[in-house]
Amino acid sequence: QVLLAESGGGLVQAGGSLRLSCAASRIIIFRLLDMGWYRQAPGKQRELVAAITSGGRTNYADSVKGRFTISRDNAKNTVYLQMNSLKPEDTADYYCNARPVSGGVDSWGQGTQVTVSS
Repeated sequence: QVLLAESGGGLVQAGGSLRLSCAASRIIIFRLLDMGWYRQAPGKQRELVAAITSGGRTNYADSVKGRFTISRDNAKNTVYLQMNSLKPEDTADYYCNARPVSGGVDSWGQGTQVTVSS
């Protein structure tokens, strides 16, 4: 199973920016993983924020389109989430997900907390 470590969360004012990183280890070939960022706010279900396939196609939740950008650096085994124009409703724990393109078990990171103050 892939080991994922998120970083970059923190406290930011509304309108500010944060960049989350997710470094993967214990893998053979990072580029054969579809990667995603999910978030879970208190009392709510975990939801997909953004995803990027092994081929580089991206997908975003409607609530973050135009504000968030997901990217990956296969040489560094890392996926990023650039978050701009943050809103208080973006406050949540953010989790990195890895899914082998060949199928198999998903891997999850421990999460990083993002708090946006109004």
